[in-house]
Amino acid sequence: MRTVLQRVTRASVIVEDETIGRIGSGLVALLGIARDDTEKDCAYLLEKIAGLRIFDDAKGRMNLSLVETGGALLVVSQFTLYGDVRRGRRPSWIDAAPPEVAEPLYGSFIEQARQIVRHVETGNFGAMMKVELVNDGPVTILLDSRKQF
Repeated sequence: MRTVLQRVTRASVIVEDETIGRIGSGLVALLGIARDDTEKDCAYLLEKIAGLRIFDDAKGRMNLSLVETGGALLVVSQFTLYGDVRRGRRPSWIDAAPPEVAEPLYGSFIEQARQIVRHVETGNFGAMMKVELVNDGPVTILLDSRKQF
C-alpha cells in the first residue's frame, strides 16, 4: 500500500461538480492499493499517518502529529500510484489491486482512520475526481507499507 501524504491548509474532492469531501488544516492521503495488500498494510500506514510529526509546534518546528493537532484527514483512492512506467510510455497497472480487492481495503482503511483521527473525509472509490488542495510548506511525504524495514 502506498500513499502520497500532503500537509494542507485546506482540501476538497469533487465528483460530478459536487463537493463530496472537504477539510481544513490536516493531511490529504492519496492511497494506492496493491494486489497483495492486507489489513496489516492498512494498520501500518494509519499508524504512520496519525503519528508523523510533521506539524509545527509553538516554536515553528515540525514536532506535532495529526492526532496531536486535531487536524483532519482526506483519503482519496488513487490506483495510479501503482503505475509502472519502466518500459515504454504507457503505464502498466499490473501491480494495482483490482477493484474487488481494493475497494474493501479502502473501506477498511477509512473505518480504521475514523477510530484514530477526529475528522475524516473521503473521495469516491472508482469515480473520476477533482482534488483541490493547498499544500502547506510544502510538505509531501511518500509512504509505502513494503518499506517498513
